[in-house]
Formats: sequence, structure tokens, C-alpha cells
Amino acid sequence: MLKLLTWRARALFVLAFCLVGAFLFLPLLWMAITSIKPEGEVFVRFPTPWPRDPTLANYVTLFGRGEIVDQLRNSLITAGGGALLTVVLATYAAYSFAKFRYRARKPLMFLMLSAQMFPFAMMLISLYPLLQWAGLLNTRIGLIVAYIILALPSGTYMLYSYFVNIPTEIIEAARADGAGEWYILHRIVLPLAMPALITVGLYSFMWAWNDLLFSLTLITEPQLRTVGPGLLLNYMGESRNDWGGAMAASIVTSLPVVIGFAFLQRFFIQGLTAGAVKS
Repeated sequence: MLKLLTWRARALFVLAFCLVGAFLFLPLLWMAITSIKPEGEVFVRFPTPWPRDPTLANYVTLFGRGEIVDQLRNSLITAGGGALLTVVLATYAAYSFAKFRYRARKPLMFLMLSAQMFPFAMMLISLYPLLQWAGLLNTRIGLIVAYIILALPSGTYMLYSYFVNIPTEIIEAARADGAGEWYILHRIVLPLAMPALITVGLYSFMWAWNDLLFSLTLITEPQLRTVGPGLLLNYMGESRNDWGGAMAASIVTSLPVVIGFAFLQRFFIQGLTAGAVKS
């Protein structure tokens, strides 16, 4: 454990802590300040650290356009649906890999994890014609399928690391009492693995919420766009960029993830660290 015995060590620690905090939070502070600046104070050669005439016009314009509400709804549907289905599928796959013994179990798990070796753009090249053949382009279901494909390998491995540390004696005792495998998984194992399930769900949701590449490529209908392409296409252009509006929209679209993580961060940390300790 780190012990700061001298004032120089404590001062150095505080200085390092402030530098790291500034590196992480100054961009967010600048985004918030820019969102309440009028346009005349944004496009200047030397921007001011604080607006001379703060205004909420960017937020009023944001909600007055109405597009942000549709984009938030589309992101909640696709990111939430992808996270939910990822948790369900990863649970069954990880439990099978951790607690059952059958032929080609490890090669199958390694094959699933090998999907993480390929760049997302390469996977998109093969995924696009598959969704086109299935008629799922420009649909929320198609985007949810894409999110599941990308998040399932890492989610399965995280749950596998958790399930493998659950004592097998608990499962054997339940089997000896006549409990079936379905009952054991849903009534005994899953309550114990709740931190890991929340971790996988939150990880999948945040990844899908912040996605730009897949949502921009697989969705071209304006009414189906999610927050990533919506911000890019509505506020960034070749001749004019609305930085104040973009910062206001960025803050609003970040709130669902920030609020969710604030409530679930305790389970998130437990789920990430539990698999690192062997019971």
C-alpha cells in the first residue's frame, strides 16, 4: 500500500492527481462552457475561458428542432436491446464453457474470442452484405444484431471469468437435491453473478451508445439515426460547424450513460475485479 511519509511525497502525489484530473475533466468543462456561449463568442481567434454573456439558446434550439428526441429514442432502443440480448446470450455461452465438459469446448471458446482480433471496419465489410441479404439494413433490428456480434465475445469472456470462480460444490449440492440445470442457473448461479451481469450489460450499452461507424453505415434513414450520426450530420458540415449546438447536444446525449454508470458503478467495478481473484 502506498505510504506518503514526507511532505514532498504528498505534494508530488497531489500534483500528479491534479494533472491527471485536469487531463480528464478539462475537455468536459470546456464542452459545458462552449454550450452556453453565444455564437459570436465561439468563433473568435482567442476564446474566453468563461462566456461574457451566457445563454441557453443552444439548448432551446436543440430541443426545438425535435431531432434529438428521436435520436435518443433510437439509441435507447438499439443500445438497450443489444445490451439485453448480449447479456442473455453471453450468460448461456459462458456458463456452458465454465461448468460443463464436452468435446471442442475450449477451441469453440477461443474461436469466439478470436473475433476480437479483427478491426471493426473489417467485420463491417462482411456484416453489411449479410444484413442486406436478410433485409435488415436501415432497421433497428439490424443495428442490434451488429452490436450483439461485436459485444458478445468480450461479454462471454467476462462472464466466463466470473462463473469459473463460483464453487462447483454449490452446483453439485443442488443437483444432489434434485434441482435441474435450468433451475440451478437461474435460481442459484445468476443471483450470485449479478455484478458480472450488470458489468456486461453496462459495457455493451456504453459501447453501442458511443458507436458511430456501424450506426452511420447501417442506418441511412434520418428518422432511424442514433445520437452518433445525428451529432455528426446535424452540426458538422463542409462550410459551417455549429460548435455551440454540438456541445449542447453532446452534453444531453451523454446524460443517459453518465446517470446509468453513476448508479451502477459499484457493480461494474465488482464485476471487473471478481474474475481476477481465484476463489
